Amino acid sequence: MNNNPYTNELKALKRSGRYRQRHLIDENLIDMASNDYLGLAHNEALHAKACETLKSYCYHAPKSSMLVNGYHPIHQNFEHALCEANGFEAGIVMGSGFNANIGLMEALVRKGDLLLMDEEYHASGVMGAKMCEGRIEFFAHNDASALENAIEKATEKRIIVAVEGIYSMGGDLLRREILEVCERYGVIVILDEAHSSGVIGERMMGILDYYAITPTPLMIKMGTLGKAYGSFGAYVLSSRHISDYLINRAKNVIYATAPSLYDTALAHYALMYIHENVIPLKEQIQKRQRLIKEILGLDVGGLIVPIEIGDNREVMALQQSLKEELGVHIGSIRQPTVKKAILRLIARTDIPTATLEKVCQRFSHIRIK
Repeated sequence: MNNNPYTNELKALKRSGRYRQRHLIDENLIDMASNDYLGLAHNEALHAKACETLKSYCYHAPKSSMLVNGYHPIHQNFEHALCEANGFEAGIVMGSGFNANIGLMEALVRKGDLLLMDEEYHASGVMGAKMCEGRIEFFAHNDASALENAIEKATEKRIIVAVEGIYSMGGDLLRREILEVCERYGVIVILDEAHSSGVIGERMMGILDYYAITPTPLMIKMGTLGKAYGSFGAYVLSSRHISDYLINRAKNVIYATAPSLYDTALAHYALMYIHENVIPLKEQIQKRQRLIKEILGLDVGGLIVPIEIGDNREVMALQQSLKEELGVHIGSIRQPTVKKAILRLIARTDIPTATLEKVCQRFSHIRIK
């Protein structure tokens, strides 16, 4: 019997420079790799408030599915706050963004439906799409004309479009024209706001806030709590009608234990913190965006800075050199996550701008398109 049945696959990954390993976090390094955009994962006051909130209840874990006995006032209060902040009728907190994307695709796209997905949509959505009963078609990235052509050619009566507010690898913003096409044709639109919620918009609520677009009954917003909110989990905002449907059909809601009470409370306090500090937070974000433009010649809509390198082994070597030279950890992203290997720098607002400047200067010879 072969006790190592995947030897050839692992060897192939190593040959191509795509072999992955886990490494314990080094707290001596400056973190410019994580999606903790506002540094709230380091905010002790928010942690203390969440712990204090849990003390007011007789238990600290959800214990079961939301539909059995796991729906807690902490969940409900956060859902109401999210709806009020984002202008949606109803919300459901979920276990994670990956979990939410799979649940949305599988539940919403029924037999006879068409799912039109941006070709750079997150892997979780792509995986969820493979589980659904409808037809799946990818359209050219952020291309409103390509989307419109696909809609016009479609024979299906119900069409669902899946796009991101800020794309996780390229860092580019969803074009307003995409949303205009969706509204014009009356299609359902799923907005993955994992990287835009808490980062852009007049009130820092995401892409709809950024474009000053009022949510329609056909818009569904998915956001994560493990990025700008410094916690863990996710949420889906929608019309009451779609929310009722998801409660009845989304398997990640029906069969999974309800989200952590601590993480939900922590995210609620993070939402309040963002509301109370919009002006200084936006100033910090804009300051970093100007610096990146000045040194790298790159206009970034959020805080993701992709630096294309192209070679899998080279990005790993550069990542290591930054640790040794500057004491900074940034992401090295390889295929198949991206078409060409990149260094993915996160310009977190709690990182000194002087540090960001040093890192950008290290790559100033690379003029990003």
